[in-house]
Amino acid sequence: MTQVIGFLSFFICFSVLARTTIVELPDKSLPPTKHQGYPVTPFKDTLFLVYNNVGSFSAKERANYISNKIKKLYEESFFEKDSISLIPSDVSLDIVYKNDFVIMSVLEADAKAENQSISYIAKRNLALIKKAITDQNENYSQLPKRIGYTALLILIITLVLVLAGKLFNLLKKYIIKNKTKYFKGFSYNTIKILSPAKQQFVFLRFFGFIKMVTLVFIVYLSLPVLFSIFPATKEYTTTLIQWILTPAKSVVMGLVDFLPSLITIIVIVVIFKYSLKVIKFFFYEIKSENIKIDGFYSDWALPTFNIVRLLMYAFMLVIIFPYLPGSDSSIFKGVSVFVGVLFSLGSSNAIANMVAGLVITYMRPFKIGDYIKIGDVSGEVIEKTALVTRIRTPKFEDITIPNATVLSSTSTNYSANTQHSTNGLLVHTTVSIGYDVPWADIHKALIEAALKTEMTEKEPQPFVLQTSLDDFYVSYQINVYTKHPTKQPRIYSSLHQNIQDSFNAAGIEIMSPHYSALRDGNATTVQSEIKDNNKL
Repeated sequence: MTQVIGFLSFFICFSVLARTTIVELPDKSLPPTKHQGYPVTPFKDTLFLVYNNVGSFSAKERANYISNKIKKLYEESFFEKDSISLIPSDVSLDIVYKNDFVIMSVLEADAKAENQSISYIAKRNLALIKKAITDQNENYSQLPKRIGYTALLILIITLVLVLAGKLFNLLKKYIIKNKTKYFKGFSYNTIKILSPAKQQFVFLRFFGFIKMVTLVFIVYLSLPVLFSIFPATKEYTTTLIQWILTPAKSVVMGLVDFLPSLITIIVIVVIFKYSLKVIKFFFYEIKSENIKIDGFYSDWALPTFNIVRLLMYAFMLVIIFPYLPGSDSSIFKGVSVFVGVLFSLGSSNAIANMVAGLVITYMRPFKIGDYIKIGDVSGEVIEKTALVTRIRTPKFEDITIPNATVLSSTSTNYSANTQHSTNGLLVHTTVSIGYDVPWADIHKALIEAALKTEMTEKEPQPFVLQTSLDDFYVSYQINVYTKHPTKQPRIYSSLHQNIQDSFNAAGIEIMSPHYSALRDGNATTVQSEIKDNNKL
């Protein structure tokens, strides 16, 4: 019992002495208490402490900064520990990775804080950093994980692309299957712009373009995610995103800035639109002769309205132009001047024809459906445009005459008096008969021939004019009224046939212009020919 008590007393005394000794022994590895150290802990465990400030950086900020630098090295997919080295400078020893990435700088103050040399502190920290990154890579290697993430993401992107492609294909098949429901052609008023087949073709081309853009957009949006997996390519993530966001932001901000001008343009367009509706109603009332203005013909209504509309559109563009984006740029102005010069140099003939067409409209020399003669061309007017006039001849030839030529030529309108006059148009032809035939017999034969002619008027009656007394014969002109000016070739043909028959029946020879033959003078030429034909 006494031995046990003695042993316990000895153990307690030794413990007290030992604790007192431990407390009193100086520990050179610890810094003086006047400096507070902040741990560098990139991976939870403390590597070393930072005691001193550097410039505006506090000791705590330096510790955090060094920890983040070590983490970045760990995240490097192809980290090489031998690439970390010491590079001396004027005031410090720098721990650098691959000669350009400074992890930390060891100062003289850092060495004094730990009562060690600056070389010792720098080498120690370098070894600790290498060991910490190497151990962390061995225990938590990021490269296989990143490769796995990359493979998984590529698989997901592929599936999304395949599903998107199948969805587009299914939608395309459905639309083609129900094409009669969705493609009925496109027309504006009476103008057929697209047939159903053309509309389907245009839609499928546009559909294919949307499909391609969608797939490319999916891939493009996936690239930043792929690049963010590896630290070496992480900086490209921001670049790719900015390539989309910067233009999109510019467009959005441009639209926001353009909104006041856009509202102004809309108000101007609405005012001009309804003003044109009122003017159009007024001119259409003039055309339908519900409104009559002295000296203003109804067929002037639409051309005048087109001119007024063109002038109003031009005035509207002049007002809107300053509100258009980019209208004040030198490039926009240069292009406008260039287009104006091209238009003025290349369209002089077109402008001349347009002005001539406008003058012809207000001159009213003819209208569509009239039978006219311009120069050597005779026929029915089938179309009048701003540039040309089209005429269809009796031989069904369509002839296009520029309006400038029409304006500079003499035109004859055969239909002008057939609608407003009770008599109609006078068609006439001339025959020459010798002095030995009484003029009364010739008048009678010509009038009988005229009355038998198709598409002529019986009232007023046809009449004969003796137009000349020549050396050997007298010229007789038969005049007959008709209200079918477009049928003149047939009327003249019928009239000439009837004149031949009427003169033959009356025994009168037509000596126009001259006639000579060796024959028996007791019988007329027509009768002799008839007899000879009968003999045959």
